[in-house]
Amino acid sequence: MFEPGKPIVTLTDAAAAQVRRLVDSADGEIEGLRIGIKTAGCSGLQYDVQYATEAKPFEDRIEDKGVTVFIDPTAVMFLVGSEMDWEEDKFASRFVFNNPNEVARCGCGESFTTAAQE
Repeated sequence: MFEPGKPIVTLTDAAAAQVRRLVDSADGEIEGLRIGIKTAGCSGLQYDVQYATEAKPFEDRIEDKGVTVFIDPTAVMFLVGSEMDWEEDKFASRFVFNNPNEVARCGCGESFTTAAQE
């Protein structure tokens, strides 16, 4: 359950370190990363993480562990209470989300469904 005053999304130390690495190594003026949701995959939704050069109207700005993350306003209802993490293994490196709003994931883990979609 979402607590007032708590950020929409929190970051683990590993996620914050990766955001810092990406922002520091990017070409141009990058303020942080933008988290959104796009329609894709067999379950319907996918997380979308992109560079953010500036805040867009109505975006939430989260500053956590020395980094900045913007939340696309159309994604807020799908992301409330989520934790963003960075995961690396032999085959892949990626941001992963511990999202209490997810009710199902596809078999490959690339897309998800929330109660808001049903």
